Amino acid sequence: MNGESQNPRIVLASASPRRRELLQQIGVAFRVDAADIMELPLEGELPGDFVLRMAREKALAVMHRQPGNLPVLGADTAVILDGRILGKPADSAEAGQMLNSLSGKTHEVFSAVVVAVSESEIHEALNVSRVTFAELEPGWIETYIRTGDPMDKAGAYGVQGKAAEKISRIEGSFYGVMGLPLFETAQLLKRAQVLF
Repeated sequence: MNGESQNPRIVLASASPRRRELLQQIGVAFRVDAADIMELPLEGELPGDFVLRMAREKALAVMHRQPGNLPVLGADTAVILDGRILGKPADSAEAGQMLNSLSGKTHEVFSAVVVAVSESEIHEALNVSRVTFAELEPGWIETYIRTGDPMDKAGAYGVQGKAAEKISRIEGSFYGVMGLPLFETAQLLKRAQVLF
């Protein structure tokens, strides 16, 4: 089951199974229409500005092509280490480099949510959490990469999967690290009169 509803209240501009699962968790009826946009930071763009821009562009791209007048939820998540944005790894070698760089360190996870009701009514929120990894042994990294889990995730890890055994601390929103901060999402959906 993909989580889509017969009577959706919003459109989710994401193909992420994690975001679908999280919307179901808070009881939001939705349908999926994944945005396909270039996800590259502009030169000098700050991490918070980048994820907010990506979430906004996803929501607006879907809003412009969808029939009807349902609000569109766009989201974006980036892992930030020493001011550098770590996106999704292009291949196993890059996943290994990312995981090695995160080993034994604390990094930030920026998660943006945008609900576009119309061109003139756009609600947005940014969640920033801090995540600390224990030391990641080379053998563990290699085994983890072979699972395939790192390949479709910012920073090459998923907090809800095997990587959880190596996360020693989270300050902030677990769901934000997972890709959709539920508190902020619910607040935006209330402002857009989707949740009451």
